[in-house]
Amino acid sequence: MASFAPLYPQESSLLLERFPSFGLERTRRVSHAGLDFLFQGHHMVPSALMRSVKPKRFVSTETQTQTGSLQFDTYMARMAKQVHEALDEAVPLRHPLKIHEAMRYSLLAGGKRVRPILCIASCELVGGDEAAARPIACAIEMIHTMSLIHDDLPCMDDDDFRRGKLTCHKAFGEETAVLAGDALLSLAFEHVATETTSVSSDRVVRAIAILASAVGSDGLVGGQTVDIASEGKIIDLSELEYIHLHKTAPLLEASVVCGVIMGGGHTVDVERLRKYARYIGLLFQVVDDILDVTKSSEELGKTAGKDLESDKATYPKLMGIEKAKEFANALVAKAHGELSYYNSIKAAPLYQFANYIAQRQN
Repeated sequence: MASFAPLYPQESSLLLERFPSFGLERTRRVSHAGLDFLFQGHHMVPSALMRSVKPKRFVSTETQTQTGSLQFDTYMARMAKQVHEALDEAVPLRHPLKIHEAMRYSLLAGGKRVRPILCIASCELVGGDEAAARPIACAIEMIHTMSLIHDDLPCMDDDDFRRGKLTCHKAFGEETAVLAGDALLSLAFEHVATETTSVSSDRVVRAIAILASAVGSDGLVGGQTVDIASEGKIIDLSELEYIHLHKTAPLLEASVVCGVIMGGGHTVDVERLRKYARYIGLLFQVVDDILDVTKSSEELGKTAGKDLESDKATYPKLMGIEKAKEFANALVAKAHGELSYYNSIKAAPLYQFANYIAQRQN
């Protein structure tokens, strides 16, 4: 049986310390979470792309040809509907009524379902069946929803709206919101353990371990902790990268890696697609930071300008909006590069996912 590396190898976090200080005008090579980058002036890009990056262009002609047969909007709508139905079934309305109403309110509030769809697409890329990944895909969305409920609380980001609706604590009260998030977190692991079929117990345990690591103190919780501690302080790019490689990227990375494991992928598949996931995980945050300062609350479906209001460090703040866009462009290209080892038709959803995350408007 193939072995799998932990979600966050210790050496990856140590590599973050090698970032140069922001503002150097010379070009230097740095390693970033196991990925190779050049840092030139105020602009950090993957080294292989230093000469090829063109601002504001996210989809290459080659990639358009590779994925042109995939109607991505149709694919996303179809998959999101299937995920929604599976989630609806996984959390029926029952006693105690209030807690299950709150869980369903947030879990079924819509959203793009990016993480569970990524999980299923990764499973299918390595030859697995959708049914094998569906339980853990639903579990990942439960955990993601938990993180949103808790993130919106007054003691955290103190937000009133999420996905165009009142946040859970505004609709049900803070106490119920905390409990609803806790219940979704515990249900996620129960759901994987009890609903996964046709996958070896060894692979199920590996996937559960990866998912737990992604959400714990070495992942999402750790990143959130550093993020809160950095509010109102001057931090550099290395610290910002640490926050988002632990706060935003882990669940996206776990989505891909767990899908690969459930689909029967080998160690080489795990490592290649882990890199892909890290690129799009960081991309997601770069774009999120840009949207926070360029879009309205109505367009985002949540309160705009929250990062500026709380004096958080963001990519536009440290790099400028145009350089942040160039960095996003570079991340898309590197994500595409990790998919070049696979059949372009099977990999089409993942190619398009990178484009989708880069070009999203909310």
